[in-house]
Amino acid sequence: MRRLLLLGVLAAAAAQAGETLRCGNDLITEGDELARVRRLCGEPADVQRSTEWRAPTLWIDGRLVRAAGGDREVPVEIWTYNFGPSRFMRRLRFEDGLVVEIESLGYGYVVP
Repeated sequence: MRRLLLLGVLAAAAAQAGETLRCGNDLITEGDELARVRRLCGEPADVQRSTEWRAPTLWIDGRLVRAAGGDREVPVEIWTYNFGPSRFMRRLRFEDGLVVEIESLGYGYVVP
């Protein structure tokens, strides 16, 4: 019974943990600044820019929390990194200059 409980707790913790992106010896995680990602990982293969209206957000204990109050315009950037055909591509979503999501995509491709 204890073993099942321990496995359940570990599975729940793994499900809550966000993805990371390794650039050299450094890890990019949710909450990192756009400038740090660019410095450590270089320029992305693709950038999409837009804005969205959102409630203000705060980072509390490593989690993104949406605060109450009036909506404001938030800049959103989606960066896609192509690390070549032997590694997965990664997509990072920035809101107001901070990483809010890291997503693994399929294998990269060779740039002609």
